[in-house]
Amino acid sequence: MAKTRPEHHAAPVLESAMDYAEHEKTYNGFITGVKWSLYALAALVVILYFVINP
Repeated sequence: MAKTRPEHHAAPVLESAMDYAEHEKTYNGFITGVKWSLYALAALVVILYFVINP
């Protein structure tokens, strides 16, 4: 077993430096982008089905 005492760390900071409003805005933008990308891919698949289908 270790003979040394564990290091003491500073107390956790209760306030966060994160900008939660900006975080939510970025997340919502990402989700919207993914949603529209899926719509575009679905439309492309349907279009390609009718173009390639003999």
